[in-house]
Order: sequence, then C-alpha cells, then structure tokens
Amino acid sequence: MNDSWVDRWNDRYSKEEFAYGEQPNNYLKEQLEKLKTGSILFPAEGEGRNAVFAAKLGWNVSAFDISSEGKSKALRLAEKNNVGIDYQIGELQDLKYSLEQFDAIALIYAHFPADIKSHYHKMLDLYLRKNGVIIFEAFSKKHLDYIAKNEKVGGPKELAMLFSIEELKSDFANYEIVELEEKEIELSEGQFHNGTGSVIRFVGMKKS
Repeated sequence: MNDSWVDRWNDRYSKEEFAYGEQPNNYLKEQLEKLKTGSILFPAEGEGRNAVFAAKLGWNVSAFDISSEGKSKALRLAEKNNVGIDYQIGELQDLKYSLEQFDAIALIYAHFPADIKSHYHKMLDLYLRKNGVIIFEAFSKKHLDYIAKNEKVGGPKELAMLFSIEELKSDFANYEIVELEEKEIELSEGQFHNGTGSVIRFVGMKKS
C-alpha cells in the first residue's frame, strides 16, 4: 500500500476522539457472543474497538493495521479496559502469522484497496483453521447511493472497494454459508459512520 494510504489513516486516527467510537460493531458483538472463545484475528483493526471487545469476552486477540496512530489508540483502549491484545503494524504478507492459527477472523469494514482485497481474503483463509469462522460486515456496492444522500454515513467512494454477495461467495468458496445478505442498516459509530447505509453481512464456516 502506498504512503498516501498510510498517511490518510494516520491522520484520521491521530485525533483525540475515536473515529468510530469505542463500542464494538453491533453485528460483530451479536456474532461473537454466539461462539466459544478461542483465538481471533482482526485485520484493518484501526483504533481497536472490536479487538478490545473480543478480549473482554475472553478471546486471545491478534490485530493488524497499517496505521501506527490506530495501534497507539487501540493499546490505550485495551489498557483502559484491562485487557491485552497483540497488535501489529504492516501488510498481511509481512506479518508472519501461522497457517491455521486462528479460530475466527473478523473483517469489520476492512475495505482494502480494490487491487488487493480478494487476494487478502484468500491469504486470510490460510490462517483460519478448518471449521473456523469468518465474521464480515462492510459496505455493499449499492452504498454509493447512500453516500450521495448523506456523506456522514462514511465508506469508500470507489465502487471497486465496495462488496457484492457474488464477490464474497467467490473469495470464500470453501465455506459453509451460515449467513450472507445485503442489508440496509442504521449506523451510529463515532464521527465517521452515521446514518443509513447498505452493507454485506457474512458469517461462514471453513469446510476445508
């Protein structure tokens, strides 16, 4: 990822206020509470709200992002909540996670650049054990219409960075689909996710 991408996220996370709040994403919260605790990975975890929530439930939490400012705030949030998380900075291929290391991977608004997003999904699959679970929520391709009406809802403005049901089926073809839907939801997450948006929600169990 280029320096402008890193600079963008460092700028967003450098403010005192948490960009997306300190509370976990609602869908993640709902899904995690159904699972037995184990080891979980949070890609593109930003300021740590979801990772810290998982740690409070008893998960062994790993997270990564390209933003050092995000990591700094995540560790501060973890300390505030008396939990520990392993948070690394860098791109996925450089982070040396082990094959089948994780019981779950949570992709919550992990909008990677369009040219690598499917590649990242397929790399992440290698780090999930058989019968492990993917929890995914991110903006759908229809979301551009919602941004046009209300920019405060947030999300990428580049169509190729947004998701479709077909993309998820292709990227995670070796998964039993527990849930996969495109849905209009109301977001109230900090400063940058506010209003009505269109998302893809996916829960899948790795079959092989």
